[in-house]
Amino acid sequence: MQIIRTILWLLILAALLLFSWANWSPGVTVRIWEGIVVDTRLPAVVLLSFLAGLVPMWLYHRGVKWRLSRRMKALEEATRVSAISPSPSPVAPTTDEPALHDRDDAGATATPNDRPALP
Repeated sequence: MQIIRTILWLLILAALLLFSWANWSPGVTVRIWEGIVVDTRLPAVVLLSFLAGLVPMWLYHRGVKWRLSRRMKALEEATRVSAISPSPSPVAPTTDEPALHDRDDAGATATPNDRPALP
């Protein structure tokens, strides 16, 4: 992946150099405000415009990547801690209803259908 990135940057650099060489002689007048006028070369305007668009998006990308890597590290740490700690012992459920296999007074096993209805 690194070689593709390097080739891409070299192609962008070659295109910028070719553009600069072809458009170097005519000057460009850039009017910033009413009283401020700058005479510059066209490649400088193109390069500054490119960087004005690239740098904020690159900084945003790096910030998101940093935030997500921190979140992943925190989740991995939480997973590692929970995997190491012993699980709690199971607790028997406590209910007010009698168990299904309760014995009645005669010694016979009571089933849910044999129980008297509640008033």
